[in-house]
Amino acid sequence: MDTSPMARADRAARTPEADEAARATARLRAAGVHGVALTFVDNAGLTRVKAVPPARLPEAVRAGVGMSPCFDTYLVDDSMVTGPHLGGPDGDLRLVPDLERLTVLAAQPGWAWAPVDRREQDGTRYAGCQRGFARRMARRALEEHGIELRMGFETEWIVTRGPLPPPGAEPEYPTAGPAYGMARLVETSAYLRAVLEALAAQGVEVLQAHPEYARGQFEVSVAPADPVGAADLAVLVRETVRAVSLRHGLTPAFGPVVDPSGVGSGGHLHLSLWRDGRALCGGGDGPFGMSRECEGFLAGVLEELPALLALGVPSPAGYLRLRPSRWAGAYRCWGLENREAALRFVAGAAGAPEAANAELKCVDGSANPYLLVGGVIAAGLAGLGRGPERPRLPEPVAGDPAHRGGQPRLPTSLAESLRHFERSRTLRAALGGPLADAIAAVRAGEIALFDGATPVEIAAATCGRY
Repeated sequence: MDTSPMARADRAARTPEADEAARATARLRAAGVHGVALTFVDNAGLTRVKAVPPARLPEAVRAGVGMSPCFDTYLVDDSMVTGPHLGGPDGDLRLVPDLERLTVLAAQPGWAWAPVDRREQDGTRYAGCQRGFARRMARRALEEHGIELRMGFETEWIVTRGPLPPPGAEPEYPTAGPAYGMARLVETSAYLRAVLEALAAQGVEVLQAHPEYARGQFEVSVAPADPVGAADLAVLVRETVRAVSLRHGLTPAFGPVVDPSGVGSGGHLHLSLWRDGRALCGGGDGPFGMSRECEGFLAGVLEELPALLALGVPSPAGYLRLRPSRWAGAYRCWGLENREAALRFVAGAAGAPEAANAELKCVDGSANPYLLVGGVIAAGLAGLGRGPERPRLPEPVAGDPAHRGGQPRLPTSLAESLRHFERSRTLRAALGGPLADAIAAVRAGEIALFDGATPVEIAAATCGRY
């Protein structure tokens, strides 16, 4: 055996992770990839990136790629605040790509993508890593209750021809047909086909795609995945739609509102609970067939919803969308197939309990998807953790809650939801002090940033940023 220093170093480098990275590099080169985009989502909901050539991927997996932690306190306009623990110019982190999610990008020739975990310089867990937070919450559900969660996001967006216009100017939309109309699909069939082709080439299973209510608005829903995987897919789907749109001369806007007087874009989250392959959202003796564990979990989410809005509706722009009688889920209530309730329960077809799920309708595309899935799990686990004393769901609401007395509104401003968030022991304990404080600092920063701005100005400043 060769015992030279070089040979010993070579053997030490032959770990399973190194072998996997080497195979990934070879695959990327064969696919003509020249750059790998490594992304994370900051606390303002913006996807940030560093890129490496394929040859650097093994080193990135081994030691990470340097990135400042300052982005934890960046605002939507790229200005920066500081929190008690995070923010400022000091320090460095390592971005470590997840090769299981490595994807060759169909709409960006020569590029691939992978989400990252952010770690400290010595490789230990970074307290501000939002993806790590989502993973911890999913692990808690499994370890403490034997529950696996399946989640999926709906991606809604509006496209315009050319760049987004300045405040008050009318965008030029590529469609003129009616809401959900076949005319809209015909007008944009080449564009939507390209979106579907790109997603299919990337291995993304699309459940449905269709024109939505607002002018120039579309939606894509994808198959459920584990919580971290669902958040990863939310990022991948959005960036795929962005790339396809730009190649078709269109500008996509994923923000909550383009026109504050109209209907905005949501980022609805679907979820279901499972244990040992058995669905817990159906086939039980609880409301509409849900199990008692499912009821406790959803009751925990509903109870924590005012504070969860600081994660799921994190921009002042989101509260321009979150209005009654717009199918936005503006009321803190739940109902069977009720699209006006913040929490919509879908019982599924008779005899198919595996199809039952819950939909959180009040959230939008400005949310960091990792924070949202982690926060929802934390809230649900708080309901489950009370055992025999776990909360029960109130009576379901049928019809528009705006026309039924006694239904509580969700917060109507980011300032209000931030107050609930800062009082939430459940979310703070789950997030940890450093991450919770950074989120609060960013929310306070954006409240100040848009203080005195008109709805039109807020919409124009945010709709194209996410």
